[in-house]
Amino acid sequence: MPSSSYPVPRRWRTVPTERTLLAVVHNVTAATRLLDVLPLFAGDPRVQVVFTCPDSSAFTRGTQEYLAARGIPLEPWEDIVAEDFDWALAASYGGDLHKLRAPLTVLPHGMGYNKFLETGNRKPETGNRKPETGNRKPETGNRKPETGNRKPETGNRKPETGNRKPVFGLSEQWLMHNGEVIAEHHVLSHPEQLTRLRQYCPEAADHAVIAGDSCLDRLRNARELRESYRQALGVTGEQTLVLISSTWGQLSSYGSGPDLPQRIAQQLPLDEFAVVLALHPNIGQGHYPWQLKQWLQECERAGVIVLPEEDLWQPAAVAADVTIGDHGSVTYYSACLGTPVLLAAAPHDAVDPDSPVAALLRAAPALTDENLADQLCTATQPPALIAATSLATSVPGQSAALLTDLGYRTLKLPPPARPAGFIAFPLPRVHRPEPGAQWVRVRGDDVTRFAATTPEAHLVVHVDGPDPRLLRRADIVLGDRFPDPGRWIALTLAEFPGCEWAACPAGSGWLAGSRDGLVVSFTGTDLPQAVPSLLYKRDLLGLDFPEQLPFTAAGRKHEVRLTIHYG
Repeated sequence: MPSSSYPVPRRWRTVPTERTLLAVVHNVTAATRLLDVLPLFAGDPRVQVVFTCPDSSAFTRGTQEYLAARGIPLEPWEDIVAEDFDWALAASYGGDLHKLRAPLTVLPHGMGYNKFLETGNRKPETGNRKPETGNRKPETGNRKPETGNRKPETGNRKPETGNRKPVFGLSEQWLMHNGEVIAEHHVLSHPEQLTRLRQYCPEAADHAVIAGDSCLDRLRNARELRESYRQALGVTGEQTLVLISSTWGQLSSYGSGPDLPQRIAQQLPLDEFAVVLALHPNIGQGHYPWQLKQWLQECERAGVIVLPEEDLWQPAAVAADVTIGDHGSVTYYSACLGTPVLLAAAPHDAVDPDSPVAALLRAAPALTDENLADQLCTATQPPALIAATSLATSVPGQSAALLTDLGYRTLKLPPPARPAGFIAFPLPRVHRPEPGAQWVRVRGDDVTRFAATTPEAHLVVHVDGPDPRLLRRADIVLGDRFPDPGRWIALTLAEFPGCEWAACPAGSGWLAGSRDGLVVSFTGTDLPQAVPSLLYKRDLLGLDFPEQLPFTAAGRKHEVRLTIHYG
């Protein structure tokens, strides 16, 4: 039996674990999928989980930090391949996986296997390699056949396969080494993937295991928490939550239009819509996180919630009313949840035309620049898109049980009396930014706020806004909770001659002052930023200031209590 010395030799461990499970983490994206599945086994005191990184991905940067923040150290790859393990679990291909001395199970790290991916300058691995098979434990004799009544594969390979672009996770460039299949188990979610696997790499079909989609099962299990996720994201009332998703690469929605999130947010009324941006981790790692943050500053200034963590997209997808996306997994998973999808990018040539994501790209409507709010509010799922989502998994809701059975058979342990299930997604602890500058339109008692200039609107700027040019143009300046709000209002009006009103939090409400010396305090609304605009407009029209001032924003009725201060 394998007897790994990690994390320390067994004689030094407090809990006498019986098996060691090796988690092979290629990058942050793969880490998020492994952390979906590992809780099925990690809570078992008989099992010790050890993590390593083969350092083969172009996007390895950030993986160590991501895991360290979760209390997970990485063991050196060169040391790991010299040790025996009871089971190895990965969520990607690449690197010298053939050197592992353990039966290897590979999960997809997204929705199945869809994308064409050239191997580029990948070094050939068939050269002067020392024989490894003598150290690998023979496991196949004990493995139950998973594929059912399968016909012989080699005769069914299509003659054009040799000319096909390689599909990541299905083609032999990743699945084989020196004529041998690398993984003991190649996890699929649907028989359509097995059909394509037989075409691209028939030798690996014997190793295919249909075990569902763990991520999709978790997403569907979380639907009862939808309102909790929405409010945690700062969504109020009947606001429409728009999720903008982008995979990585120049053909993605972000790659083809980095200003897309900002442009979308600027066209939508702030109080009727909330916009969340979920970017693939490879984008930040491919440009450095600091650089990406610089590019996203204007986006956040427009009020977009940029998800700060790689695994927060799941609760956002559950909470969303509509998703704007591309050929990435998040777009497909959103559609699987029944969420209407609009495509900001649809690179058909980037995906296998026989794949479910290709079917989604053919079925989902494209995002246009006209009547954006109407598009988002009226978007629906066409029948062809619903049909495409049926290819996500052939065993919905069963992935936890199937993976648990596979894992404990491989570990040669009886499963616990009460096997673990998937854990719920945590509430997203994020701050919804209030745009530092906003244009406010007041028509009667109706207030509409925008993150960009719009007809009949006046400019409201917060002092925390980074652009002093906008402050100098502002009709209204808003401040923070200052120790002396009256003094702040007076001096702010003096410093900015174009400003007509200034307002900031004070006591249990807010205090506002005009250039003409009028001072008003107000309470009673959860949208105090809109009230100075009402005061400004009434002052401009010469209207009085009643004690109770009703107004409407995004269809919600408010009533604010005003107190006029004289002298």
